[in-house]
Amino acid sequence: MKKIKVIEMGGTISGYGKSRLDLKDYISGIYCGEDFLKAMPEIDEIADVSFESFLRVSSTKINSDHWIQLRQKVMSCLFQEDFDGIIITHGTNTLEESAYFLHLTVPTEKPIIFVGAQRPFTALSSDAHLNLLNAIRVAASDEAQNKGVLVLLNDEISSAREVTKTNTYRVEAFQSGQFGYLGFIDPDNKVQFYRQPTRKHTVNSEFSSLDFTELPDVEIVFSYAGATGHLIDHITESKKYSGIITAGTGAGLISPSEIEALKRATDNGLFIVRSSRVGNGRVVPIDSYKDYNFISGDNLLPQKARILLMLSLLKYNSLRDIQTVFDDY
Repeated sequence: MKKIKVIEMGGTISGYGKSRLDLKDYISGIYCGEDFLKAMPEIDEIADVSFESFLRVSSTKINSDHWIQLRQKVMSCLFQEDFDGIIITHGTNTLEESAYFLHLTVPTEKPIIFVGAQRPFTALSSDAHLNLLNAIRVAASDEAQNKGVLVLLNDEISSAREVTKTNTYRVEAFQSGQFGYLGFIDPDNKVQFYRQPTRKHTVNSEFSSLDFTELPDVEIVFSYAGATGHLIDHITESKKYSGIITAGTGAGLISPSEIEALKRATDNGLFIVRSSRVGNGRVVPIDSYKDYNFISGDNLLPQKARILLMLSLLKYNSLRDIQTVFDDY
């Protein structure tokens, strides 16, 4: 029987509501491993599962310091305590970002699964119980080896690179865009994969061997009709940031005023990555931007591009090198 560690970080999956119909004003982080084991004795039939409370911080409060602490915790569980797989219970608002950070920075082929819930533990038709049970099934599955960090909600298995939250309350909130899910868990309780990630991750990621205690600061700027570029100038003038991700319109396009502001930013040493606000499709180099030192963000969502740029800046200070990273990851 596989030995699985559940690292509890709070979130809706551990939430307590004042009634079974409280789906919005509940308090997160109330329930823990003992409560899950009591509510779901089926856990013991799947794997030898240990629970540990860690950080228990709201997902809206997560920052890069928490990511670094979580990375160290996961590596300790895998390499010192020799667990066969890791599950991280996490609030859904920034779950995809924490998952992508570990996808790039933990050197293991063992399964790491992020799981959350859209309805609290106490709710009528809560998804908390089955989501956790299915996450344990995935973590204990041989088929989940060497697929990077995975995200499991609503019986659907996604890669940390592509998955994103697409709905405020619906249980089918987590989607993987045009690429689709990696696999599913159906009523026969079998973990079934249909594809696997092809971009570099975990043991094949150059960032998984890095030793670091902090990350460079990178901001995201959302483009829109008539965008002035004032926020970009403020970021540049603050001298607190190493880079900017633009969530551009359409194919990663930005307004004329933003272009001028971004030119001033690059002149001041900031790295600029173009991404798109639309959610699907690649952002590629285009002739009208060839005279500007912009990095093309491929198909990464802005919040994922930010993480990749932060890690890239730990190793590189060259536009060409960072562009190669975005092409490979």
